[in-house]
Amino acid sequence: MVRTALRVILEAEPDMTVVGEASTGTEAVSVVRDARPDVVLMDVRMPEIDGIRATERILSDAGPGPRVVVVTTFENDSYVYDALRAGASGFLLKRAAAEDLVRAVRVVARSDSLLFPAALRGLAAEYARRQPAAPWARRLTEREADVLRLMVTGLTNAEIAGRLGVGPATVKSHVAAVLAKTGVRDRTQAVIAAYESGFISPG
Repeated sequence: MVRTALRVILEAEPDMTVVGEASTGTEAVSVVRDARPDVVLMDVRMPEIDGIRATERILSDAGPGPRVVVVTTFENDSYVYDALRAGASGFLLKRAAAEDLVRAVRVVARSDSLLFPAALRGLAAEYARRQPAAPWARRLTEREADVLRLMVTGLTNAEIAGRLGVGPATVKSHVAAVLAKTGVRDRTQAVIAAYESGFISPG
């Protein structure tokens, strides 16, 4: 029933097509490998293998891979944070309105900002696994560090550009450099790395 509702909402959008469905974590991995979607909506708690392990397997494949949005009942859930650490680009509550679902898919597809940065900060405050200061932090230029701090707040590239007084293309270049130096695949992973290394305090 939930999958049917999601399909109806998404396929009503002219720029979206649902290319597959799965009822278990194992099946989800297989469907994603066959259909090669841009975005995956992944339930955290799935039969056979859970959404965390399924996300890890999907994103371990060669190539850029899809963006994964975790769908969950409770936002303050260690499973959600573990899924984000495993590579998910954001999360969405099952009770979210249709427009929030559509917005979430678009946000992660373009990877231009974070979904619910305040909620991510709360998850990091409760579940972040503190690590020693990361060597990548010392390799960031001053401007790259500024960009990462603004990324944590959920600003888009255009908003960061306005805040720093530079062009969006310059910000895009800085974001790419931040991702490369932190060794992560997207903004969400960079923000988690910033919290866990102590570069940013989630408090």
